[in-house]
Amino acid sequence: MKSKKVKALGLSSGGLDSILAALVLKEQGIDVTWISFVTPFFSADNAKKASESTGIPLIIEDITDDYLIMLHNPKAGYGKNMNPCMDCHTMMFNKAGEYILRKEYDFLFSGEVSGQRPFSQRKQALRYVEKHSGFDGSILRPLSAKNLPITKVEESGLVDREQLLNITGRGRKIQIALAKKYGIKDYPSPAGGCLLTDIGYSKRLRDLFENTEYTKRDLNLLRYGRQFRVNGTKIILGRSKEENENIESYYSKKDDILIRLETFPGPGTLITEEISKETLVIAGEICVAYAKIKAEEEIPITIISPSGKETFTVKNRPVSDFAEFLIGNL
Repeated sequence: MKSKKVKALGLSSGGLDSILAALVLKEQGIDVTWISFVTPFFSADNAKKASESTGIPLIIEDITDDYLIMLHNPKAGYGKNMNPCMDCHTMMFNKAGEYILRKEYDFLFSGEVSGQRPFSQRKQALRYVEKHSGFDGSILRPLSAKNLPITKVEESGLVDREQLLNITGRGRKIQIALAKKYGIKDYPSPAGGCLLTDIGYSKRLRDLFENTEYTKRDLNLLRYGRQFRVNGTKIILGRSKEENENIESYYSKKDDILIRLETFPGPGTLITEEISKETLVIAGEICVAYAKIKAEEEIPITIISPSGKETFTVKNRPVSDFAEFLIGNL
């Protein structure tokens, strides 16, 4: 008989594996809570939905500042793109472990499945995370526990190992069957929601790291539109009305430049860095090129800058003229 309620804190992406890991523990009478970390590269949106649908409490923390330090030089390196998965998971468990130090929870858990992902969920990778997290022995993976070495969590009797699972590999049949058992119907695909795994986004991020001192706003803007680097200056074009609105939501009247077409519909264009007159003309030509205006040779554009408005005409050139400047198309 346990003298007190066992409490566990789990990393949550909001995906099916995260949900199942929590429910497997909850079935043992363990009081489970989730924690979801956010940066410009991943959000807590799915975790919020999972919390609302299951009633499992959720803690959300922004770890951007510490994450960026790690991201510039991850000890275990990157995955296929700029995803530092092993050091990312290590940092998250380290941050979550602060709640153990404050005696608020007894152990940590996640929905990781041994062998599900070739880089970050090999047994060696899972062990790397445990060893470097600062909470070795206090991390449980309920879905694969029987395929992994026994943890101090199980040895201490906080969890009954016999009620844990032995899922391994990339198949999803067992998880889907468990979802039906628990009545879980609405969950995201297992593709993941981290922008650092996207090749186009990773190219944009490398470009940002290499070319400018950046802010969190710059990181957020990497998600939108077509982006160009011309003579050292970043130029961002929206691809739709929605993207135009998202891009302009980051516009600063005192620092930035907007380019708009005077007489034709076209992409909103944002420039957040210093720009020469020559490069400004090229930015205007890029804006016009993606508006795909036929026949006209010269097109009027309006420049909105901290010093006021200015209108002049630029050449109507083909999109192909600017292909060399395009950064990591999404």
